[in-house]
Amino acid sequence: MRRTRHLAAIALATALLAPQAANADEPARRVVSLNPSLTRILVALGARDALVGVDDFSAKAEPTVASLPRVGGLYTPSLEAVVALQPDLVVFVPSVEQRDFRTRLEALHVPVLALDPVSFDQVLETIAALGRRVGRDDAARVRIAAIRRTRDAVQRATAGRPPLRAVLVLQREPLFVVGRGSFLDEMLAMVGARNLGAELGETWPRASLEWLVAGAPEVLVDSDADPTPAARFWSRWPSLPAVASGHVVALDAGLVTLPGPDLDRALVALARALHGDALALDLEPAP
Repeated sequence: MRRTRHLAAIALATALLAPQAANADEPARRVVSLNPSLTRILVALGARDALVGVDDFSAKAEPTVASLPRVGGLYTPSLEAVVALQPDLVVFVPSVEQRDFRTRLEALHVPVLALDPVSFDQVLETIAALGRRVGRDDAARVRIAAIRRTRDAVQRATAGRPPLRAVLVLQREPLFVVGRGSFLDEMLAMVGARNLGAELGETWPRASLEWLVAGAPEVLVDSDADPTPAARFWSRWPSLPAVASGHVVALDAGLVTLPGPDLDRALVALARALHGDALALDLEPAP
């Protein structure tokens, strides 16, 4: 009974306070983002002023939105906090944890946009979709074109090189790596890598150290946020070819692992992690 009354109170508050639901043809002007990748895309497209609230992780990952109201955790947003911001659009990446949350928002007639950028092309489609909803179509087209130019340049620069056996580490302990079917798996192929994690089948698989040693990666890209330097951490396994040859490379997870607006920069970083700074890349300055 208490829960029913609570939801009824929220519904009444929404009816009294929330603006009219945004017309799909009109730009959303009060957006709540519940995902750091989507938040970063909106900021990159020049729509920072449209954001009125973000999840806790977005606030930590994107400094430009740190001062905005927070509406809860990535998987535990507060319905009350979101509704209080009177959004005309809530954007998020659907998950099991947020399924009920989406249903409750829709029951209150709060417009939602669910986006799930897993593949490389889906990330580009997400940039385009967000650009449309916030009236930044031109900025989205420019960003997508820059990413495609960089992709083409990287593929030209690495064409003909023997594929390097590589692993992209997401987390060291326990060990999680990039597996099969994600934008990162595709990007590793674009820069001339054979992604050993793809053989594990899953998109973001947990792996064992025994598997890693047996796989003998020639390049180990580490995006763990642990403050221990990557080269020092992996030096405990000197039998790894990547360790023996000094090809352990640390890359910022915020740049490389988020399916956001910086895929061009991430591609260049991955290409140079594999082939060194001497890799000849014919790139135009990114806007």
